[in-house]
Amino acid sequence: MDKGLHFTICVVTSLLLLRESSQAGEEKDPEVLAAPKTEARGAGEGLPTLTVTTILEDPYVMVRGAELEGYCMELLAALAGMLRFQYRVKVVGDGQYGAVAAGGNWSGMIGEILRREADIAVAPLTVTSAREEVVSFTTPFLQTGIGILLRKDTTSQDMSFFHFLSPFSKETWTALLFAYLLTCFCLFLVARLSPCEWNEPKNEENHFTFLNSLWFGAGALALQGATPRPQALSVRVIAVVWWLFTLALLAAYIANFTALLSSGNEQLPIQTFEDLVKQRNLEFGTLEGSSTFYYFKNSKNPIHQMIYEYMEKRREHVLVKTYQEAVQRVMDSNYAFIGESISQDLAAA
Repeated sequence: MDKGLHFTICVVTSLLLLRESSQAGEEKDPEVLAAPKTEARGAGEGLPTLTVTTILEDPYVMVRGAELEGYCMELLAALAGMLRFQYRVKVVGDGQYGAVAAGGNWSGMIGEILRREADIAVAPLTVTSAREEVVSFTTPFLQTGIGILLRKDTTSQDMSFFHFLSPFSKETWTALLFAYLLTCFCLFLVARLSPCEWNEPKNEENHFTFLNSLWFGAGALALQGATPRPQALSVRVIAVVWWLFTLALLAAYIANFTALLSSGNEQLPIQTFEDLVKQRNLEFGTLEGSSTFYYFKNSKNPIHQMIYEYMEKRREHVLVKTYQEAVQRVMDSNYAFIGESISQDLAAA
């Protein structure tokens, strides 16, 4: 995955829009959920009551019975104790984080703050330049990157007859074959030129024919002794170098193959965004109107632009409304979800 693409999740506050809400004891809006029973220290009559908008996403905000709990709720309670205010929490009406609509209006939590339906937002909300133009952000409390969430059986490959080739890449096997042929050719050539390898000059017989040289090199790869045995010093030097190389190669092969068998998983076929674009078996998308979507839209990277164009052309089919919908779709179909890696790690745990 692209680990270098970092975003910041933070609490959003709009200092210019803070206003004193209804006093304590006022009848609650039926759409407003109760905050967890962690009363702010010093809370009481006369303190301002702020309406807080948030979004349901584990483990930041979760519904437990009639209350909300999670990391963001604990953070909100700590802020209320430090800044001395009371609060009531409401889940954002449209289930969105906040994006600019066609008419220039904002959706999600950002829109509720701008429309003064809420005073502050406490949620896993990514900082973007567009959002910073309309609201103010506090110091970030978490950083994350962009990852790809896949169903486990879509990433695994069936064990085939050539499973024993898995420890090394195709390029490594190609280079190994080239080194084998080159070494065998050098053995054959040096043995032909060395008089020590001509045991019977009258019959003009040389045991290091090209076929025997190939057999000698293959025997070293299998850690088996092979004839003919080199007689000339130059041929022996080449043979020793080849044997040392094969010992190091076999040690690396056995270590990789053992790790492969013990883990029970092969290398994932999709490691990068480029791998995702090249394949044709999986559909992929992200949250509609999310910062991840706009990141690909505004990126100048050709691969990122290809991902954006794919999602834009199929937006009705590949974009999802909520994170829960994304996880369910990954589980139920051949779908790859692009999103923040911390939330994906939690879903995969």
